[in-house]
Amino acid sequence: MDAKKVWLITGASKGLGLSLVKSLLNEGYKVAATSRTVGSLEKEVGTSANFLPLEVNLTDENSVSKAIAKTLEIFGTIDVVVNNAGYGQLGTLEELSDREARQNFDTNVFGLLNVIRNVMPHLRNKKSGHIVNISSIAGFLGAFPGWGIYNATKFAVAGLTEAFSAEATSLGIKATIVYPGYFKTNFLLQGSLRLAENQIADYKTARDLEVVHDTQIIGNQPGDPEKAALAFIQLVESENPPLHFFMGSDSFGMANNKIGILQNELATNEALSKSTDY
Repeated sequence: MDAKKVWLITGASKGLGLSLVKSLLNEGYKVAATSRTVGSLEKEVGTSANFLPLEVNLTDENSVSKAIAKTLEIFGTIDVVVNNAGYGQLGTLEELSDREARQNFDTNVFGLLNVIRNVMPHLRNKKSGHIVNISSIAGFLGAFPGWGIYNATKFAVAGLTEAFSAEATSLGIKATIVYPGYFKTNFLLQGSLRLAENQIADYKTARDLEVVHDTQIIGNQPGDPEKAALAFIQLVESENPPLHFFMGSDSFGMANNKIGILQNELATNEALSKSTDY
């Protein structure tokens, strides 16, 4: 492994991002990490010559541009970008206001795009790099009642990353979509998960799923964040990293199940699908 490789990680003060930062520093990598407050990063990680904490508002392109410029000033280059920042907005499509929906897209999708736009001139110039965009199993399997807008942001991350990969491969730049399942982090706790401000009682299945997450899933997530960090490093250091990577046995299983459903529907409706040709 190249210990001189420089990583830039967004949303790094908690969850998978924080675990990845700590593992990278332990392995001798240089890490620039963003959060809404520098203090939260320094509290969790401490200080070292290989660590650059950055206070960044990802929805502000000027803030993102300054953070990337600072990283290049201190470390001289950026080799790996992990777009990890984001939050979960719960609520059925009818319940959520336009403001709630757009705010989730602003952070989860447009914040990520701000990073890509501002780091690409550097990566294009050196004709190398790897951008890892964190989606979710909810960005591949959308059948979670009350998670529609969050799902949509993560489907968007997957779709734009597929296009980005096709655009950037000839430039020597790699791309990977990571679809995590449930990991034992604070994602399901206050701050990373927001409920609809105006709930509608008729949506019982959505409310029931909220209760399941609050009473049964929290504390029982199968994924180990430290093992996830090692998997991230192995992905980036591999000679031919995948475009799609399902992280966790639960994510892997749910993806397999959906693929089976799609294959069955393709086979069942093949004649009707092809009947629309001239």
